[in-house]
Amino acid sequence: MVRKHNNQLPENLPQLQNLIKRDSASYHEEFLQQHQHFQNTLELFQLSPDQPNKTLDELVMFMAQVAHCYPKELEKFPQQLIDLMQKHNTVLDNSIRMNLCKALILLRNKNLLAPTDLLELFFQLLRCQDKSLRQFLETHIITDIKNLNLKHKNAKLNTTLQNFMFTMLKDTNARAAKMSVDIMIELYKKNVWNDAKTVNVIATGCFSKVMKVMVASLKFFLGKDENEKDSDNSDSEDEVDPKEVMMANKVNKKTRKRAKELTKVKKLAAKAYKKKSQAVAFNFSAIHLLHDPQGMAEKLFQQIESSNYRFEVKLMTLDVISRLIGLHNLFLFNYYSYIQRFMQPHQREVTRILQFAAQASHELVPPDVIEPLLKTLANNFITERNSSDVMAIGLNAVKEICTRCPLSINEDLLRDLAQYKTYKEKSVMMAARSLIQLFRNLRPELLHKKDRGRPTEATDEIEKLDYGKLQAKDYVPGAEILMSEEKEEMDININSESESDDEQWIDVQHSDKEDADSSEDEEAEEEEEDDDNDVGSEEEKKGEPRKILKAKRTKTDILEDKKALAQKVTIERLLTDEDFKRIDMANVQKQMQSTTKGQKRKLEETTAKHKDELVKLSDIENIYKKKKHDKQTRLEAVKKGQEGREKFGYKDGRLNIHCSKTNREKRKKKNYQMIKHKVQGKVKRSFKDKQIALRNHLLKLKKMK
Repeated sequence: MVRKHNNQLPENLPQLQNLIKRDSASYHEEFLQQHQHFQNTLELFQLSPDQPNKTLDELVMFMAQVAHCYPKELEKFPQQLIDLMQKHNTVLDNSIRMNLCKALILLRNKNLLAPTDLLELFFQLLRCQDKSLRQFLETHIITDIKNLNLKHKNAKLNTTLQNFMFTMLKDTNARAAKMSVDIMIELYKKNVWNDAKTVNVIATGCFSKVMKVMVASLKFFLGKDENEKDSDNSDSEDEVDPKEVMMANKVNKKTRKRAKELTKVKKLAAKAYKKKSQAVAFNFSAIHLLHDPQGMAEKLFQQIESSNYRFEVKLMTLDVISRLIGLHNLFLFNYYSYIQRFMQPHQREVTRILQFAAQASHELVPPDVIEPLLKTLANNFITERNSSDVMAIGLNAVKEICTRCPLSINEDLLRDLAQYKTYKEKSVMMAARSLIQLFRNLRPELLHKKDRGRPTEATDEIEKLDYGKLQAKDYVPGAEILMSEEKEEMDININSESESDDEQWIDVQHSDKEDADSSEDEEAEEEEEDDDNDVGSEEEKKGEPRKILKAKRTKTDILEDKKALAQKVTIERLLTDEDFKRIDMANVQKQMQSTTKGQKRKLEETTAKHKDELVKLSDIENIYKKKKHDKQTRLEAVKKGQEGREKFGYKDGRLNIHCSKTNREKRKKKNYQMIKHKVQGKVKRSFKDKQIALRNHLLKLKKMK
């Protein structure tokens, strides 16, 4: 006789789990039975921990699911799992280890386990030779720490974990150290741990003996330059005015090309509007948060000199050192002589090495240290035995170095490089002219007189550069324009009032002060005439006004008066955004207005190049010529232009594509040998035959009517 099993709860754990969650008090005895079964199974498992045990997996997950229903009975359950993992973490079966980790995460989500205990255990488990487990643990660690700091920063927990990670970076296990660095970098990118302590802990990874840890730490400090993205895309499309295209599309003839262009312009306008509406995101570089940048740069340079790393690792280290020197204005004179040996046109990644040289230049470096670097650059690159591209890259590198350290080049070298402004190759010519334009705004006295350009108001205000001299101004340059604009507005108001009153004439008389000023000017002119009769007679013969003579002699006084006015405006007024816009326009206009007679032609670049924190590689590789493209690149460009366009050629106008075609249509796809006899049989008719055929056709139509 078969015995019926009515009570299947001891064997059906999912059903028991569901019932316990619904009514935990009613199924307390069944739970105690399973708990005792778990304890017995755990004792047996510890005898052979390297063997898989499916029963233990099911019981562990069952206990983790119902742990919140019986907190007293399962008070020691989390610690049992932690002890088991710590004791047998390297010998456990992969499936059992993964299942135990999931159970612990479930307990952590129910707040039955402290975050520090679980995270420290997971960091220790990173030593296991199980890639899927390490990736699973990394994801959980990042997510858990992010959730812990979601509402507010948990400083105590963060400090404890950061100290633990600092010890993990020095771990003998390479996998654990590499995973710890990756976790800290990911937390920094997610703005969870973006403080100085995290950055300085990662900085210790740059000196790790494990190559992967060192490379990951160096890449963290290099980051990604946002300005270099999408550098190959042309920005000429963004310059199209949407209003002009839309108006032209309304007036002009409707064509598919214009419709396509209008759709494209609308998308660009929407993209630009969306970009303007977004808030500006400021990414504070991790290099700024270092406690001892000078010591780090010296240690990295000592490390690269004493070790034999791969060339790619050396480039990364040199890049980090150059950024440290440039951003913090450090002194590391041996760096320039070390990098000088790689400045050869045939050197691999030579443009990046030139970029490092420019990044490591700043105003506080003595000119004698960088001058040999520039001479080597000129001798190896800027010579006619090299190609035009090499010469242009050399001139661009000199320009970038001199932008950051203008005192490093001497007069002879600069004038020699300026001679390439008339070179036959356009790339070299444009690079030399950009170098000349730079020194017109920095140190025009080093250039030949013919290269300095026509003097403007801006060039008159250039101060002489000296080593270590700070140009700190206590006023806003160009603020004097606000005083003159107010005076002009007052004059306009007076003129408008005089024009509106037709019945009365307003006689504007000079005040006593103006009379005194005019009398003083007349007395000064008489004294000048008495002191210098010869000059006055010569100028009268030439017909030049006396006011020009006076202006030439008092150019310095005019500059001092402008400076005093600007200082007065800066102190007495609160400048608004509109005021600063006017000041910027006035400063740009100074670049255009000549101090001599006549107007200066429009400049391509009115102001000196702004000194960025980092040097763009595209600035050094900037070559003014159209690069040659291979066949594959040209085909890709052609296919890109054909996207969204209708197919050319014969258009099949049949409503039903399965119906037959005419013989004329079939003839187009036939082989020439098949229709050769028909083509040869065709004879071109004369004009007379065409007339006869047309007459017969018209007569036939007339008879049909």
